[in-house]
Amino acid sequence: FTVVLQVLEVNTRLLWPSVSCRLQFEGKTSFGMSVFNLGNAIMGSGILGLAYAMANAGVVLFLLLLTVVAVLSSYSIHLLLKSSGIVGIRAYEQLGYRAFGTPGKMAAGIAITLQNIGAMSSYLYIVKYEMPLVIQAFLKVDKPAGEWYLNGNYLVIIVSIAIILPLALMKQLGYLGYTSGFSLSCMVFFLIAVIYKKFNVPCPFTDFSFNATSTASWMNVTDPGGEEDPACIPKMANLNSQTAYTIPILAFAFVCHPEVLPIYTELRNATKKKMQHVANISIAIMYIMYFLAALFGYLTFYGEVEAELLHTYSRIDPYDTLILCVRVAVLTAVTLTVPIVLFPVRRAIQQMAFPNKTFYWPRHIAIAFILLLFINLLVIFAPNILGIFGIIGATSAPCLIFIFPAVFYIRIVPKEEEPLRSFPKILAACFAGIGFLFMTMSLSFIIIDWTTGTSKASSGH
Repeated sequence: FTVVLQVLEVNTRLLWPSVSCRLQFEGKTSFGMSVFNLGNAIMGSGILGLAYAMANAGVVLFLLLLTVVAVLSSYSIHLLLKSSGIVGIRAYEQLGYRAFGTPGKMAAGIAITLQNIGAMSSYLYIVKYEMPLVIQAFLKVDKPAGEWYLNGNYLVIIVSIAIILPLALMKQLGYLGYTSGFSLSCMVFFLIAVIYKKFNVPCPFTDFSFNATSTASWMNVTDPGGEEDPACIPKMANLNSQTAYTIPILAFAFVCHPEVLPIYTELRNATKKKMQHVANISIAIMYIMYFLAALFGYLTFYGEVEAELLHTYSRIDPYDTLILCVRVAVLTAVTLTVPIVLFPVRRAIQQMAFPNKTFYWPRHIAIAFILLLFINLLVIFAPNILGIFGIIGATSAPCLIFIFPAVFYIRIVPKEEEPLRSFPKILAACFAGIGFLFMTMSLSFIIIDWTTGTSKASSGH
């Protein structure tokens, strides 16, 4: 009798999410707005690292890899939508629970947490490196002599306490819509500036620091004989120790999978086909933006491009007004995005650690505070943004994009509908295999890169 009761209890618990989801949500978001929201979920700080990825892979190889990652992302969303349609669950962690019980839910929760901690760290990294340059430009400090307000570490702590913490303590994300619109427009502004600067920066460029004496002298660097400098010829394909970071940076740049299901829930007249269209259009728009940002960033600096593109511009002219505006916009966007990313992490932690507890202010505040403290320590002591892109891009990104959607699909779609040997399931299994391959290859390359000591990721800037 108790066994029967337990079975009933498990069944109702599994059925309830689907029932409640269908009852609660009559989606209200229009098609265009959903494309916008998903685009914003995809677009992150990854765009700043793409020119560096292109410099280390070459234009053609980069385009090839970008295309592959974009197509695979779209297929992976198809798998997620199919699984969620069968069981009627609209949350990534719950899909994990439905497929593998508690371990599945924990694995999904941990991957989402890692991914988002990586994203938040990369955002605060941008604050750490860009904010001192902005303040320096406003105060016209040519040679900083160690002033505290030009120290990135102090600035990160100040921004975290003064802006991010209060926003992260809110109960609901009411301002989410405005911020997502703002951060997306900042990235468009960034892209326009990168394209514009390509035609304004001579090649090969000279460092501002060398001729801070006269600003006019660096304008005329082209060889009088009209010969093109070999440093100014774009490489079509390129393989070096840094190429190992290309795939993780690209994977990091396309992760939006935990947000797909909530956006699907809120879509008006939602069907799988409609949501797949939303996903495809978002991915296509981001694909074009990513390629343009990488291409023009790379064609401006060629081999000199740094892991964080904006940083490279200050080597030409730290007081450039346009780049200063872009910097301020990007800084504002990333600062406002940190609390948005913190919410799902807190939800995942609460689901993993306190699954049946109701909302409780002290716990809500404590989780936010501990997370921010941890991320601040990470940003202050980790030497370079590349390490964050690399490690997170090589571990949690393949899990969320490739491995989980595929194994959830194989487990959730009933055998009667699609036997294990059927084409879609074999395809999904291959897809998970590609994920494992990506993961092991990228991780082993990165570890080799770290241990041989040639790494830019372990040696500061």
